[in-house]
Amino acid sequence: MSDNLYDLLALRFPTDRSRPCFQLPGGAAIAYGDFETRIGRAAAALRSAGVQPGDRVALQVEKSVEAVVIYLAVLKVGAVFLPLNAAYTEAEVNYFLKDAEPALFLRDAQAFLAGAAELPPDLQAERRAAGDLAAIIYTSGTTGRSKGAMLTHGALAANALALHEAWGFTPDDVLLHALPIFHVHGLFVALHCAFLSGCPMVWLNRFDEAAVLEGLSSATVMMGVPTFYTRLLAHPGLTREATAHMRLFISGSAPLLESAFEAFEARAGHRILERYGMSEAVIITTNPLEGERKPGSVGFPLPGVDLRIGGGEETGVIEIRGPSVFSGYWRMPEKTAEEFTADGFFITGDVGRLDGDGRLWISGRAKDLIISGGYNVYPKEVELLLDEQPGVRESAVIGIPHPDFGEGVVAVVEGQGNEATLIAALRSRLAGYKTPKRVIFLDALPRNAMGKIQKALLRQTYADLFR
Repeated sequence: MSDNLYDLLALRFPTDRSRPCFQLPGGAAIAYGDFETRIGRAAAALRSAGVQPGDRVALQVEKSVEAVVIYLAVLKVGAVFLPLNAAYTEAEVNYFLKDAEPALFLRDAQAFLAGAAELPPDLQAERRAAGDLAAIIYTSGTTGRSKGAMLTHGALAANALALHEAWGFTPDDVLLHALPIFHVHGLFVALHCAFLSGCPMVWLNRFDEAAVLEGLSSATVMMGVPTFYTRLLAHPGLTREATAHMRLFISGSAPLLESAFEAFEARAGHRILERYGMSEAVIITTNPLEGERKPGSVGFPLPGVDLRIGGGEETGVIEIRGPSVFSGYWRMPEKTAEEFTADGFFITGDVGRLDGDGRLWISGRAKDLIISGGYNVYPKEVELLLDEQPGVRESAVIGIPHPDFGEGVVAVVEGQGNEATLIAALRSRLAGYKTPKRVIFLDALPRNAMGKIQKALLRQTYADLFR
């Protein structure tokens, strides 16, 4: 029996292949049968282009149904999918191409599929073992050279099946998909849950508040990043009536502010389900579908995931082991060895703690830890207090080289206010070494494509603040 991920997904397509798979803006739809035929033709085109099992196929295009067709066709022929952000520069792309050495690099999905339109669909998927490579996802590279996380057919299948059950997906669901698909969130988490259910997707090529609100009238589940929810909160159309058809809102890829969680529940009548994941393991923990969802917590480990806090302290670096953890970094055996413990746990680099119930609470990245005057400062603790202050929409706390303390605590705030007043407000609630020595106000914090604040860029920008 083959463990090709494509076989698992296609097996769950609806028996009635005339059922919609993609519901497009303007009312058009693409049925599962049409989608499956396109995948077969794309697979035939890949094989005719000389793509062999194990070859890498790189794709750099804007989000489209055609891009999803190519993704599944790559799986079907047993090749390795390499998605690249359409915003990458030539220099960045050249690095990935040199590192991964793909057999094929596609930048025009429509043209590729047009060339395959006359080919007979390739009906048979290549046999693959669970340990065979299915995709390479390059990390953002904010702390140095980008690393290619190797994800196998078995790892992706295990995660998809666990999420499908944990979040209660059924054929009656309709997923609103407004995420990019060069990242694990939109590519694996969202698509796989929909395909395993054989359910339709409201397909949006980008996030637009009005289009999302319109889509909620027919959708039942939405997956998003925190920025999606804050932008919806800023739109007057977000009401309980607008979300009455929904059963579940899921958030991930960046921390969700507790204030946004509470405001969304008040406005929309739904408690957002927050989860925790990363490129190297897809989804690791989730808040429960049934049961209490605590704001600020990312919930419990998925079934089969072992999670512990390294170092023997209450708060420390999160380490994980389980069926969906990646098999290593592409062509980086030394780096791979550094990132795993002797007993096989992956060292995530995220700092957190487990409470008495077994819920995970994340404090931030280990690289973001600030050591000021010999004391450890966890930015999340300071950010939570900052975000409560008037005029502060969101904050990022960073450590900047300081002549006396080694690192000085600096708060970069999205919003407006008075520096002295804000520092005084925090000083009454924080130990002196945790209190920011400076506060910088910005109209908008710098973020990456998934909405994560780019702290490395902030540290670089303000590196000379105390000199």
